[in-house]
Amino acid sequence: MLSNTNNGSSTFVLNQIKSLIEEGHYKEKEKLPTEYELAQRFGVTRKTVQEAITILERENIIIRRPGVGMFVHAKPILSSGIEQLGSVTEMIRQSGKKPGVQYISAELTEPTDEDRKRFDPLEIDTFAQLERLRTADGEPVVYCIDRVDHRLLPLELIHSQESIFAAIKAYAKKDIDYAVAHIEPIGYHERISPLLHCEPDQALLLLRQMHYTKDNEPVLYSANFFRADVFSFYVLRKRM
Repeated sequence: MLSNTNNGSSTFVLNQIKSLIEEGHYKEKEKLPTEYELAQRFGVTRKTVQEAITILERENIIIRRPGVGMFVHAKPILSSGIEQLGSVTEMIRQSGKKPGVQYISAELTEPTDEDRKRFDPLEIDTFAQLERLRTADGEPVVYCIDRVDHRLLPLELIHSQESIFAAIKAYAKKDIDYAVAHIEPIGYHERISPLLHCEPDQALLLLRQMHYTKDNEPVLYSANFFRADVFSFYVLRKRM
């Protein structure tokens, strides 16, 4: 137990736990001692520990799993501005990790009503759809679903490409200039979460993007499921 004469506050406990995490005594995804054990260690009341833990949860430093315990939250490997348009390959590489890919499926699909709205005014009768698991240093971090007009990028070509952006530029001779994006947090996904090695209480960030050329031609639709413990996104806002 630490000697503690005038440090029986939640701020003291908060700083102590942060220091232990930063110094590597408690590592990412490692289970922390119980509130009772922490109270004994720091020489404070359990209520004081609870107050400190509440703050650490708000700061996304600790995650509590009901019935299991408290764990050190994994730090995102990449924090990116959502206004910065780049491929998943580029995003992983910028984080200092080696990008990789595992192919799940590649097939021809008919457009849905939503697809027709997204790609309007183009009339597309068949899409080449590719589903892939993107990895960073071998660890699965993003599940990607991409749809492109099969006339621009035939299925036999799309399956062999690591970067859809690069493939569209090389084979369709089209440069993606901008995208309209929507991002939303979602809970556990029955099919995708296990492939990303997610815990039952671990959230995903779903980024839907419609990509266009500089001539406003719709080219590519993507739905990317990011592990929220690996990626974080922000938006740069300027006063008008």
